[in-house]
Amino acid sequence: MLIHRRRFLQVGTLASASLMLPKFLKAMEKGELVPPGNKVLVVVQLSGGNDGLNTVIPYRNDIYYKMRPTLGIKREAALSLNDELGIHPALKSFKALYDDGSLGVLNSVGYPNPDRSHFRSMDIWQSASESKDYWNTGWLGRYLDAQCKGCDKPTQALEIDDTLSLALKGDAVKGLALTDPQRLFGASNDRYFKELLAKKKHDEEHQNVDYLYKTMAETISSAAYIQQQFKTYKSKERYPQTELGKNMKTIAELIMTDINTSVYYVSHGSFDTHVGQQNQQQRLFEQLSDSLQAFTTDLKKNNRFQDVLVMTFSEFGRRVGQNASGGTDHGTANNMFLIGGGLKQQGVLNEGPDLQDLKDGDLQYKVDFKNVYATLLKKWLGADDQAILKQQYEYLNFI
Repeated sequence: MLIHRRRFLQVGTLASASLMLPKFLKAMEKGELVPPGNKVLVVVQLSGGNDGLNTVIPYRNDIYYKMRPTLGIKREAALSLNDELGIHPALKSFKALYDDGSLGVLNSVGYPNPDRSHFRSMDIWQSASESKDYWNTGWLGRYLDAQCKGCDKPTQALEIDDTLSLALKGDAVKGLALTDPQRLFGASNDRYFKELLAKKKHDEEHQNVDYLYKTMAETISSAAYIQQQFKTYKSKERYPQTELGKNMKTIAELIMTDINTSVYYVSHGSFDTHVGQQNQQQRLFEQLSDSLQAFTTDLKKNNRFQDVLVMTFSEFGRRVGQNASGGTDHGTANNMFLIGGGLKQQGVLNEGPDLQDLKDGDLQYKVDFKNVYATLLKKWLGADDQAILKQQYEYLNFI
């Protein structure tokens, strides 16, 4: 790619040559790999129920330390956000993002009648249903249904994982799950699959078989398209050699290309810290912080930070009081982080958790997570949030 660029620069005075130059090389001349305005959402799922009270710490609240005599993060250890709240000491890059105005902290996020089951609560978050309803499509899957009917390549949403989450499953269109674009391309080009596809005959009596052939054809086509885009940019940033670090590098390398993907989804965990929470959360937060530091630095260096928004969530928080095993049990409301250069509101976006207003030892939610989704769908992705979420939710002002 650099050889082609040098050759072009040698004849760069010819205006006609510029018209023939590939789009990604034109962008590189301006210090950009992708033209500005190409919005991307990156969802980071903190699986297992992250303890929000030891993430965003109410370090001036006596109730917090009374309920967590050994588990509470000491005030002098917390990274200060304001006079009332600090952040876990392992989240150093989040503190730096907060200081430069590119991090928003949303407290007390949840939903009515919360469920403490990992599986059920995750379904509620991923489908964006009410707790009484059971939906078999996800909020981002329905976004794909709305945006991508008739798309030639169903790669508008990618999950960096071995399996596809409910969040990215629509009725007509589904996201694609992969861990390595090169491996996906290699597997999809296996001779067996190509021969099987070549022998396929239309059979109206067996629609399920037709659907499987259609899915296989789309996967082969998508794998080739992703691999073609993926090889156009290789990051020079140093990412940690953790699973999350590698996954964030893959996402960054795709974001820097002209791929049509608007949504990336990745998971990190498990944060199910019933026992020995301090060490486990510390380790996971260090991995999260280091990965996001490399990722955001990569975006900034390549002029993409303004057009990428990262959202973190967990299926529930933990109970306010610590348990007898040096951990915390399943709770309710939690915090969310919003990271990006395009935030209109930064810092702590609402009041911290109210530890005097507990229900059976649990925090009360103040913000419905579906308000966050509605805001992202409408204001960031430009979609019809009401149709996707099946009712109207009030927008927030962080974008």
